Amino acid sequence: MYVLVMGCGRSGSYLANQLSKSGEDVVVIDKSSTSFKRLSAEFTGFTINGDATEIEILKSAKIDKADVVVITTNDDNVNAMIAQIASELYKVPKVMVRLLDPEKEVIYKDLNVITMSPTNLLVDKFKKEIIG
Repeated sequence: MYVLVMGCGRSGSYLANQLSKSGEDVVVIDKSSTSFKRLSAEFTGFTINGDATEIEILKSAKIDKADVVVITTNDDNVNAMIAQIASELYKVPKVMVRLLDPEKEVIYKDLNVITMSPTNLLVDKFKKEIIG
């Protein structure tokens, strides 16, 4: 499976490392080249230093061949923009977005995008443990 990971922070790098370890073809895009230091020595994918909102960067990552795009930047607005480009312009079959502010989930309502909010996941888990 060909997976693009946008953002190489804690979440993006951990995911990229795990996918690479599982044998997936992974390309990671990040604005900061120092972020790639988070990738393990065993990472077998590729890295692209650039802005994932720029079409030329996405083309160089072969977004048109991607089976999955996972967006984990630290900016929900940037994430929304990349998600729209991936799902609408390039028709990527599966687009997944980490959402920092769960209230922004409404942005994705009309897009064919899977959203995951660490805040919601954490609150749901706590609530389940407290209430049962």
